[in-house]
Amino acid sequence: MALDRCKVFTGNANPALAGEVCDHMQILLGKSHLTRFSDGESYFQILENVRGVDVFIIQPTCSPVNTNLMELLIMIDAIRRASAGRITAVIPYYGYARQDRKDKPRVPITARLVADLISRAGVDRLLAVDLHANQIVGFFGIPVDHLYAAPVILKYVADQKFPNLTIVSPDAGGVERARAFAVRLNAQLAIVDKRRVAPNVAETMNVIGDVRGRTCVVVDDMIDTAGTLTSTAKSLKEQGAERIFATCSHPVLSGPALERIEASPIERVVVTNTIPLRPEAQSSPKIVQLSVAELLARAIINIHKETSLSELFV
Repeated sequence: MALDRCKVFTGNANPALAGEVCDHMQILLGKSHLTRFSDGESYFQILENVRGVDVFIIQPTCSPVNTNLMELLIMIDAIRRASAGRITAVIPYYGYARQDRKDKPRVPITARLVADLISRAGVDRLLAVDLHANQIVGFFGIPVDHLYAAPVILKYVADQKFPNLTIVSPDAGGVERARAFAVRLNAQLAIVDKRRVAPNVAETMNVIGDVRGRTCVVVDDMIDTAGTLTSTAKSLKEQGAERIFATCSHPVLSGPALERIEASPIERVVVTNTIPLRPEAQSSPKIVQLSVAELLARAIINIHKETSLSELFV
């Protein structure tokens, strides 16, 4: 199956990533016109024929979340009405994912609400990277391919050849992810017992595992305000960790995140480009950004050719 029946479109969320994906696929980015009316409403028009075509829309729902989510829905609707053969929403970062269950009275499950919106807009399948919780896959009634940025990050960490390496989970929910990293890197595992007292506010309790004299790499799926990360780093340092690094797939880095990281004992934070970095983060000596474009390109090609994605998890 030739790639000439495959087209990739993008919104304003992360056009640089979409362009890089197309470079790896050796195709041109789909032509479209996306702008705003004077009152802020989004306007979208496809500028080429997509009838019967296998269309992929690359659009992370990162900040500004509501704007980028609405762009995605409008793009899906336009492409569906243009009689595309199949539509796949490629969402490198899935916003509204943190409320994935009803953990308090009278709160929404926004991860499910967004899944319903995307499904009803008319997509045929979803391709996501490092969802905040695996259960989100089950919120969709369509096929979902859930990729992980781990191979990209693992290669970087392995190439550093850190001595006395310990992989650290910043909370109980991330233990499975941290354990997988530790196994692949032949490293020890530590867990930070954390209690969240309010949204974006976390109180670090204690470190489970011996980190004294070790090089610690904190592994998480996203860094938002960096409160959890920096309090974790502080606890590790108090327990005698020699060097501290951190990795995440999604560098949200909102509010005081960068200032907190700069003032922390963390030497380097390794992130991916599922989300564009804020300008000040791009110039920070503590931030290293890796690309998931090749990973996404290979996934898109395999989906288009109806072949397995298993090779991407090795």
